[in-house]
Amino acid sequence: MTESWDGGAYGDRGRCLLAPNPGIMTLDGTNTWVLREPGARRSVVVDPGPLDDGHLDAVAEVAGEVEAVVVTHHHHDHTEAARSFAERMGCGVRGLDPDQCWRADPLHDGEVLEVDGLRVEVLTTPGHTADSISLVNDADRALLTGDMVLGRGTTVIVHPDGDLGGYFASLAKMRSLVTEGRVAALWPAHGPVLPDAAAVLDHYVVHRRERLAQVEAALTRLGRAPADLPADVAEHPTLPREVVEVVYSDVDESLWGAAEWSVRAQLAYLARR
Repeated sequence: MTESWDGGAYGDRGRCLLAPNPGIMTLDGTNTWVLREPGARRSVVVDPGPLDDGHLDAVAEVAGEVEAVVVTHHHHDHTEAARSFAERMGCGVRGLDPDQCWRADPLHDGEVLEVDGLRVEVLTTPGHTADSISLVNDADRALLTGDMVLGRGTTVIVHPDGDLGGYFASLAKMRSLVTEGRVAALWPAHGPVLPDAAAVLDHYVVHRRERLAQVEAALTRLGRAPADLPADVAEHPTLPREVVEVVYSDVDESLWGAAEWSVRAQLAYLARR
């Protein structure tokens, strides 16, 4: 049975409000996170989500005075309401990509956002997209992962914006925070909070390696030598779909389009090895 998820309060500084945009790619909907130091006046709002008045009213009520709106990456289900909500709250929008910013500077790796005692560190974590970031909330030993890690299942890496090599490097970066004792739980942008960060991150790596092995086996079955793939194999007009039909034969065909995006990313990774 799928665990029910509707947001809530986590740690001493996190409040998640679930946006009403459920779907195949968004799971229960987009998680909008409000971060505030206990007793503080100002907050940071992460991923306002869709332009839905009811959702944004609820976020505004919880957030109070907003110092900044932060987006974890450029996808529409995270950013659609970012500028209008920032205008409403009298603040700017910040993201890694300057195109996502409004009346504020882009974020950079290692930057610490400090708001009335709240301290959140920006961690660049490309892979799902080139502009993906995560946010380290040391005081609650939590990592806001955006779409890099989901509360259910695994994330889609869409070629060419998504990159599997970068994704593996980012997972290692995130895992090192667990090893250092800075992170224990993952607060994703879709699906429920994950209390065992180490187990989830380790599973993600194993899952990706298993999928790569399946893709290599499918290529061999299709008469393609994995070691001899051309650099532009990800752009091949038919091969990615052929691989999907082998590797994802037990998956509902409605998901094959997303699977093909991931296969293209996997083929690009194999061609560079």
